[in-house]
Amino acid sequence: MGFAIFLLLLTVLGAGAAAAWVPVARGSQWLKPLLAFSGAYLFTLTVTHILPEALQLLPAHPERVGYWVLAGFFGQLLLEGLSQGVEHGHVHHEAAHGPHDGPGRVPFLLLGALVVHSFLEGSILVRTPEVGQMSRNFYAIVVGVALHHMPAAFALATLLRLRLGAFRRVWPGLLIFAVASPVGIIISNYVVLSQLLSSGLYAALLGLVAGNFLHVSTTILFETSPEHRLNWPKLGATLAGLLLALAVA
Repeated sequence: MGFAIFLLLLTVLGAGAAAAWVPVARGSQWLKPLLAFSGAYLFTLTVTHILPEALQLLPAHPERVGYWVLAGFFGQLLLEGLSQGVEHGHVHHEAAHGPHDGPGRVPFLLLGALVVHSFLEGSILVRTPEVGQMSRNFYAIVVGVALHHMPAAFALATLLRLRLGAFRRVWPGLLIFAVASPVGIIISNYVVLSQLLSSGLYAALLGLVAGNFLHVSTTILFETSPEHRLNWPKLGATLAGLLLALAVA
């Protein structure tokens, strides 16, 4: 568990720190294959691990999982309206210059949406025999979340630097984002685990996060080929993400 928390922290802080010396245009170019890889990896894990586990935990009422998936999918649509798509590596000009809360100020709504999204991701990372698939494939899913956080952290750090000026002012916001998933892990594993499992709320949480992941991963995959043309590097990254997710099952 400690290694998972360390990996998630290191991924966000490392990718965010890279924004200090990598130009925005060059960073966005480098991130495209990573986005394709992480989108395919996350989508595959959602379909093969997270959704089956949620259905197994609620065998008498599988339709409830579907309702939570829908809630997660459309809830993520709302969160992205607040975060401006930072979850998948976007830095919009309007968000960077803050038309609503002014330049030089922390975009609290954007940061809050990212924190909620990241906290929910961390909250499903549970290790106990009672959640078979999630426990057996714990680190495979941790890696998927970490890969997903890399472009998000880079985009957030870039946006905060454009908004706040000095990069030293980026670190508080980046750190808040970095600890959100680890806090979710700690609460789910050490504070409310028995309540989550006994009440069926963990199955609901899996469905909710599966909906989040389906929205984010499909958006990433569609955006990597907006012209609907074959792009061999992106296609190779997508297939690599798919095959690796299948291999770690």
